[in-house]
Amino acid sequence: MDNPGGKLKVVKPEADDAEQSLYAIRQKIYPRAVTGWFATWRTTLVLLTQLVFYGLPWLMWNGRQAVLFDLVERKFYIFGLVLWPQDFIFLTGVLVISALSLFLFTAIGGRLWCGYACPQTVYTEIFLWIERMVEGDRTKQMRLDKQGFGLRKLGLKATKHGLWIALAAWTGFTFVGYFTPIHVLMGEVATFSLGPWETFWILFYGFATYGNAGWMREQVCKYMCPYARFQGVMFDKDTLIVTYDAARGEPRGARGKSVDPKAKGLGDCVDCNICVQVCPTGIDIRRGLQYECIGCAACIDGCNQVMDKMGYGRGLIRYSTENAIAGVVPADKVVKRVFRPRVMIYATVLGLIVTAWAIGLSLRTPLKLNIIRDRATLVREVEDGRLENIYRLQIMNAEERPHTYRVHVTGAAPMEVVLDKPLAVAGATTMTFPVRVRAPMESLKAGSNPVQFHLTAIEDPALSVNEKSVFFAR
Repeated sequence: MDNPGGKLKVVKPEADDAEQSLYAIRQKIYPRAVTGWFATWRTTLVLLTQLVFYGLPWLMWNGRQAVLFDLVERKFYIFGLVLWPQDFIFLTGVLVISALSLFLFTAIGGRLWCGYACPQTVYTEIFLWIERMVEGDRTKQMRLDKQGFGLRKLGLKATKHGLWIALAAWTGFTFVGYFTPIHVLMGEVATFSLGPWETFWILFYGFATYGNAGWMREQVCKYMCPYARFQGVMFDKDTLIVTYDAARGEPRGARGKSVDPKAKGLGDCVDCNICVQVCPTGIDIRRGLQYECIGCAACIDGCNQVMDKMGYGRGLIRYSTENAIAGVVPADKVVKRVFRPRVMIYATVLGLIVTAWAIGLSLRTPLKLNIIRDRATLVREVEDGRLENIYRLQIMNAEERPHTYRVHVTGAAPMEVVLDKPLAVAGATTMTFPVRVRAPMESLKAGSNPVQFHLTAIEDPALSVNEKSVFFAR
């Protein structure tokens, strides 16, 4: 505070002071291609999931699209099953089953979903294939990016992004094809007559695919996906995860193939950094479990290749558990620890919910009936002195074959049903029919009288439903 003369004193920072940014500049990751057991599994699942995704909308069933979520008609077609808004409980069940399955598989084997089946992982892998096909391997890509722009570089980049955009657009088109019949959608695209919503969602989903898989890649997994943040809650020390055996690998160091590592005081890790180069999120698994690890096991395949070349045993990086690596659980007991209480509770709860969901779906009656009273005329007297109430029967035929129904009414008095036309309903259709119900006046009490409608399919008497209503008398 003391400053004679009022002069401003400039204080220079100490040599040890350093300026640190809150945000790190992203360094582009060039994942190295790898082959091996896990890479084969990953490739197989990529091809299988995309065969299902791109192929299902084109599969026909009973003259219509096999899988179609028709939001306009408010009907979900899943092969021979037709679900209506009233069946929303089954969709809720699917979501609950999916969540519990994720918990179960994560508790057993870590981020299996992320590493092998997550759309972000799948499309990033496909985009990487295209990138390697156009620009070459990791080394060639890095060299190309360091070059100044020229015709060759411009041509390669344009080709790569053109293929990316084409795949992303086709992905957006296929996604919308699950909600708008894809043959109709194809015709609209061909004639440039797409509706505004179809156009929006094709462009939106295509742009999201192009941006996430082509540009953001590991950033989605590291910063945008919430699963990376709470996955640790589902892990325990007996969860199978991708681990580095530090006891075997350290101290690491380069050496020739003919050198005895024990004589030089080295572990099996040759510090080649292959495990880092093949990692799609750019982490070093040798630093221990990290939330950025998506469990793809590319580092296992890469390390095993190096161990084979050096003549060392495989498994320096492997699927194991914290307890096994620490020596708390013997290696031959790791698989048995899968059936621990936590996993068994998850499996039991999941099994019960799946069973209840399947039973509910199998017992679901593909026929629904709503009774709507005619509010304009509550009750009237007809020629023979009986009282008449008018109803509208809303019949929902959830099966895909047409049905004709018969209806009768039971109540405190003998009642007669008068129909203006047969109750014939086409498959997967809802129709409304006017129905008149008559009853003798002397058998009814004043006010409302409980009645029950019984609707039965003529072709299939087991297909029936009952619904309560009231009959007004005066």
